[in-house]
Amino acid sequence: MTLRTELESYLNTLLDVGRFRDYGPNGLQVEGKPEVRKIVSGVTASLALIEAAVAQQADALLVHHGLFWKGQDGRVTGWLKGRLELLLAHQINLFAYHLPLDAHGEFGNNIQLGNRLKFVAQGRFGEQDLGFIGTPGQALSTAALGALLTFRLGRTPVVVEGEPGRTIRRVAWCTGGAQGYFEAAIAAGADAFITGEISEPQAHLARETGVAFLACGHHASERFGAQALAAHAAERFGLEHQFIEIDNPA
Repeated sequence: MTLRTELESYLNTLLDVGRFRDYGPNGLQVEGKPEVRKIVSGVTASLALIEAAVAQQADALLVHHGLFWKGQDGRVTGWLKGRLELLLAHQINLFAYHLPLDAHGEFGNNIQLGNRLKFVAQGRFGEQDLGFIGTPGQALSTAALGALLTFRLGRTPVVVEGEPGRTIRRVAWCTGGAQGYFEAAIAAGADAFITGEISEPQAHLARETGVAFLACGHHASERFGAQALAAHAAERFGLEHQFIEIDNPA
């Protein structure tokens, strides 16, 4: 068991939350029980994940995508009311870490994805140093890199080949909706860029610059950070932990 305040302080310090300009609040978003014995982790604080946390008798829920974002009008109605109502009724603490969790060098989404793909991270790029760049375990073709993503993530990526036949020796990656980082990845010298989503401009940029673009799914690329962070916190404080996967085609 640990106190909610102690867990919050540790996580905020570990992730250096004050360093980031983000789209919503990081840390404790909904206050629940003062004592925490069990953490459930997941990607998004959806109603389905909250219901699963209730079924597991969790005291805390740790996610990447929380409930509150810039641009919301502040009214607690509809889907937001339903999620908040369930959290408050069962006094479940909701911890959410967005960009700080993407960036963390040990438990973050990017490094955890890179580890699963056997990439060797060698540096950072892009706004707030969120993107990672490094080398694959061995030189790959674009098709082989796509097959690796399919194998590791269980999801067939959208692949836009850059220069036909180009050997991939340097890879840049940034999980989630980081398609806007593509030009920074190109400038950093990448042969290929991996992220979660693709928008209209990236296909043209890939073909015109020769750098491959691979979109492997927003949710699929961000399944690893929250569970790694929660597992670490559980070990440190002697807590129970369970990661719950809520399927999402995005």
